[in-house]
Amino acid sequence: MLRSIDELQLTGKRVFLRADFNVPLDASRRVTDDTRIREVLPTLRRLLQLGGHVMVASHLGRPKGKPDPALSLEPAASRLSELLGKSHEVLLADDCVGDGVRKLLKDYRDGQVVMLENLRFHKEEEANDAGFARQLAENADVYVNDAFGAAHRAHASTVGMVPLVKERAAGYLLKREMDFLGRLLRSPELPYVAVLGGAKVSDKIKVIENLLPRVTTLLIGGAMAYTFLKAEGVEVGKSRVEADKLDVARRALEAARRLGKEMVLPIDHVVAAEAAATAAPREVAERAIPAGMMGLDIGPRTRALFAERLRAAKTILWNGPMGLFEIPAFAAGTRAVAETMAKCREATTVVGGGDSSAAVHGFGLAEKMSHVSTGGGATLEFLEGHELPGIQALEG
Repeated sequence: MLRSIDELQLTGKRVFLRADFNVPLDASRRVTDDTRIREVLPTLRRLLQLGGHVMVASHLGRPKGKPDPALSLEPAASRLSELLGKSHEVLLADDCVGDGVRKLLKDYRDGQVVMLENLRFHKEEEANDAGFARQLAENADVYVNDAFGAAHRAHASTVGMVPLVKERAAGYLLKREMDFLGRLLRSPELPYVAVLGGAKVSDKIKVIENLLPRVTTLLIGGAMAYTFLKAEGVEVGKSRVEADKLDVARRALEAARRLGKEMVLPIDHVVAAEAAATAAPREVAERAIPAGMMGLDIGPRTRALFAERLRAAKTILWNGPMGLFEIPAFAAGTRAVAETMAKCREATTVVGGGDSSAAVHGFGLAEKMSHVSTGGGATLEFLEGHELPGIQALEG
């Protein structure tokens, strides 16, 4: 069982809060999507309320183990300061270990938040180096993990330092992630419909294999649907196909039939000559796609078919867009899934991170879902059935 922060006595204690502030920045280095920062606010505010001396640690991008000013956490610290308001001062340390951090903690005043600099400015972070883990741990009395997006990484800040800190607990976000995602594998209410999309069968095949015994229906969209259609002998034109995964797709289709599970593939498409914003879209009413054209979204008949299955569900998982949703002409399928799920108020609706999360936030529908995961790779690995190192470390 993961211990809750509500069980901690924190007055005057130094709290190391591992967050996931790996947020997108624009050319002027301003945060363009602060979702991951906002999601940690309930945990952070509670730690401060309990009297903790809080330092927030995160990575940002891939600085290759050395300081890179372009990947400083300063923009995240600035946005966190705006979100917390004038009652809390956010101080950015010059590093995540060393004398600068120790001085900020020594001079700490109630209500302050110390933001540590990018963990990945040290190559030892990703290497889970024991010495670096000790350096991180020596500044902490309590360890709190609220970084589900990094829970699948066995790094110094997610695994190595954890047993070196006397007390440890999960933040509210991490506990919520494990609650909702755990239910999808342990005790989903039926009918259970999973919607899987995205580009590659290879990215989702282990998820499909792990979900098939549990779901009632599996709806397949996105570019990976064309590998499945090709495996069934359907002409797919120039659509993206993983030729080396056709046998894998056939085995998955056969497994669904053997288990008596419904696997639904697109029955019509929105196509174009190329995957570009300037391409002219057209609808193809059949399963087969003409030569010279590529499928870039599910068609209106498929959208209606998917909506019918979703409306009957008590549990819904969605991971992966239905088409090239970044281009408006090919976003209707992804939007239709999001809008249908938003209306399924009697069902538990879980959006599994990555592009799907970006889509529901972009459509303004995130708050109408039961849960929108902040994890990309972590969500996939969990749905594949893997133990996540960051979770194991907390439970150990």
